Amino acid sequence: MTTEQDPAYEWTSVQDAPVREVFPGIRVRPLWQGDNGAKAAVLEMDPNTGWQGVDVHEPGPEEVFVVSGVFNDGARDYPAGSFIHAPAGSSHVPQTTTGCTLFLFYPEG
Repeated sequence: MTTEQDPAYEWTSVQDAPVREVFPGIRVRPLWQGDNGAKAAVLEMDPNTGWQGVDVHEPGPEEVFVVSGVFNDGARDYPAGSFIHAPAGSSHVPQTTTGCTLFLFYPEG
């Protein structure tokens, strides 16, 4: 067992991540991007907000973990603790009535 952190580890805190508003009341905080285009982010949605248009997953899939609140993909509600795998080529219309925080992972960019 090693007591020192592996120097290859990369880390950041959500509070330190830059904030970019993508639509009114919807903010993304990029956390990490890999050499192959993979990336991780936190998405914060205020109550009664929605994505403007359809969110299409290209070039690869999107992995979503609902950290807090209730997320709706345009078809159903996902409460905190839900995990959603959206395959490449699929789409949805992200929205929320309660507000929510999501952890997003894009394994292929």
